[in-house]
Amino acid sequence: MYIGVPKEIKNNEFRVAITPAAVREFASRGHRVLIQSGAGLGCAITDEDFKQKGAIIVKDAGDIYAESDMILKVKEPLVQEFDFLRENQILFTFLHLAVEPELTNFLINKHVIAIAYETIQLKDKSLPLLAPMSEIAGRMAPQIGAHFLEKMNSGRGVLLGGVAGVEKAKVLILGGGIVGRNAAKIALGLGASVMIMDSNVDCLRYMEDILHGKVETVASNYSNIERHVKQADLIIGAVLVPGAKAPYLITEDMVKQMKEGSVIVDISIDQGGCVETSEETTHSEPTFIKHGVIHYCVQNIPGAVPHTSTFALTNVTIPYALNIADMGVVEAVKNIPELAKGINVIEGKVTYEPVANALNISYFPLSSIIPQEYF
Repeated sequence: MYIGVPKEIKNNEFRVAITPAAVREFASRGHRVLIQSGAGLGCAITDEDFKQKGAIIVKDAGDIYAESDMILKVKEPLVQEFDFLRENQILFTFLHLAVEPELTNFLINKHVIAIAYETIQLKDKSLPLLAPMSEIAGRMAPQIGAHFLEKMNSGRGVLLGGVAGVEKAKVLILGGGIVGRNAAKIALGLGASVMIMDSNVDCLRYMEDILHGKVETVASNYSNIERHVKQADLIIGAVLVPGAKAPYLITEDMVKQMKEGSVIVDISIDQGGCVETSEETTHSEPTFIKHGVIHYCVQNIPGAVPHTSTFALTNVTIPYALNIADMGVVEAVKNIPELAKGINVIEGKVTYEPVANALNISYFPLSSIIPQEYF
């Protein structure tokens, strides 16, 4: 199989979907890897590094798409990349289709086989390909919040950890999953007063246990959120419904009641955001102010640390990509059950129900397309 790795073109996206070690793995199994020139430079991987492991360096993205059976990316294709894709080509990347109607319709009409990193799900409901990026985004969120709380960045002028005799900053984390857990660890390490909200009480018990009671845990409901949002200096939105649009937990009226110069870091923006006033921003222009509150809503937060992120991501994505290349999509689904939930679009049909529901389009179970005996 020919594997294509184009250079990412999303704003300040410096990650790359493959490493030299992974190129060697593909080559050792008889596959050919085509990589666009300069694709790895943002994370300190040169064309020569790739060539030494057997990659073919290609100048133009169009040639990569034209010659490849499977495209490996980090982020979803942008409009200027749509026409490069072709029928029955495998696209393996982060997609977040629940908030991407234009991309979804294109993949349907073009009959692309679209497999999303973020919806591959193990029997225990964990999301193995999303986990490392969630970990990184969670760890970065308190750092980002601390930066924008500084007065020269329009913040309240609050030090996250305070000092002796001065109250610590209050950090409210919505969601106790991987993002929330990692955000809490870093916020605690910076000395902040941390509260975590989640609708799952078992999750809150677990958080109290692993963080040794250093965080306050509160059940997530409208009244509790409304009450504690007013007191927060920094809010980290870490809500995730796998593959679906995130619910709005913080309304615009709640934002209006927040302290001037406080900060929202809405990590859920990948799935539409969990704050009603959130709008997608970029690393070039990461924030906007609404109702006196700083909003940071960058979709590709881990792209700011591309070296760490590239290696963390490819550690988990490449084993799946190798199996797809070795066996093809149908046989890979037969042998790797969790891969079935990763297939969002195939044969012009949406096969991931949360995406179909979010976009109000027809849903087709994958078993209606791939023979039942493969499940």
